[in-house]
Amino acid sequence: MPRRYDPDRRQRIIDAAIRVVGDKGLAGLTHRTVAAEADVPLGSTTYHFATLDELMVAALRQADEGFAKAIASRGGLTDPAADLAAELAGLLGDWLAGDRTGVELEYELYLAALRRPALRPVVAEQMTALADRLAGHTDPVTARALVALMDGICLQVLLTGTPYDEGYAREVLARMIP
Repeated sequence: MPRRYDPDRRQRIIDAAIRVVGDKGLAGLTHRTVAAEADVPLGSTTYHFATLDELMVAALRQADEGFAKAIASRGGLTDPAADLAAELAGLLGDWLAGDRTGVELEYELYLAALRRPALRPVVAEQMTALADRLAGHTDPVTARALVALMDGICLQVLLTGTPYDEGYAREVLARMIP
């Protein structure tokens, strides 16, 4: 039987992996569950992603696009005269008010880097990219501290189920900005 041309298969596999993690958590992510979710043969998942780590890296990169879109929708933090604390607090508010499943998924994959070293370079790349963007508004050390504080605020909201308080976020972010 001739091989069927399917140029979107790799993307469908990544999308399926994201849905599996969203539904079952990382513990439910296997080549088999992803193949079933993507409606592709099992061999397709291992052809495109030899290991689950490779698949998680692709899923994490795609999940991070949600935060990148939130940054872009606010002008990409390009105005050096903007109130940086207000911009960052608003950015977090926009992101957390969007698809909560996507935010939770991104953090689940992000925290998976604790046990999966293959994910660490992707997480570091994402944190560095945001710190580099913020360094245009402040010094590099403060930029890194702002990224850490933003992560902490997001994790507290996600883990405690408390509503995001933009005023609080703006106040604590402003305290870090010289």
